[in-house]
Amino acid sequence: MATKELNVEEKLRALYDLQLIDSRIDEIRNVRGELPLEVEDLEDEVAGLTTRLEKLKADLETIEDQIKGKKVSIEEHKEAIKKYTTQQKEVRNNREFNSLTKEVEFQELEIQLAEKHIREMKASIEHKKEAVAQTKEKLDAKSTHLKHKKSELDEIMSETEKEETFLVGKSEEYQSQIEDRLLKAYKRIRGSVRNGLAVVSIERGASAGSFFTIPPQTQMEIASRKKIITDEHSGRILVDNALANEEKEKMEQLFAKL
Repeated sequence: MATKELNVEEKLRALYDLQLIDSRIDEIRNVRGELPLEVEDLEDEVAGLTTRLEKLKADLETIEDQIKGKKVSIEEHKEAIKKYTTQQKEVRNNREFNSLTKEVEFQELEIQLAEKHIREMKASIEHKKEAVAQTKEKLDAKSTHLKHKKSELDEIMSETEKEETFLVGKSEEYQSQIEDRLLKAYKRIRGSVRNGLAVVSIERGASAGSFFTIPPQTQMEIASRKKIITDEHSGRILVDNALANEEKEKMEQLFAKL
């Protein structure tokens, strides 16, 4: 809410000052451009690749452990074969001999199956090692790119952060002087136009940046500063050129101190 009731001219000056400050903030942020988003995207990519690399390495360890388990299992099957083969020499009838023969055959099949699994797991290891190498290469490239982009962003931030912080504070200060209805209108117009200009001056008989001529009677009303007038084509709030120049000069002195 406004701390004091302003007359129309004071409202127009406050609105135009706010516009000049916000436009300056826009310029600073435009210099930064898409860099913050680029850095954020790269950080997400690096985090994703790091997680993928860790998972691949964990998978490799798991497969290695599984291979060790299969090798232990093969040795156990071999020991069982030795035991059953020895027992065959001591049997008293064909039924026992055949039963032990089936046990030996079963153990041999288990060995073959374990060896097949080991071959498959070794092939999987080669595939995952290739994936690890590719992921690591991509991660290194993205990490290097992120480092450069962060350095670039940090450099810009160090040059502009102090000025932006000061201007954001000033913007809030001017907003507090403007009544809610006007401030909402200013923000609505500002959000609906590409260049963020909600308050513009009259230049050569037209609103700044527009080719539509403003009737002389309307120009006189704007210059009288008795009421707030908007451009019928763009909806922007209009101020006369003399007021605009006075406020620009005042704001340039403020900006020069930064």
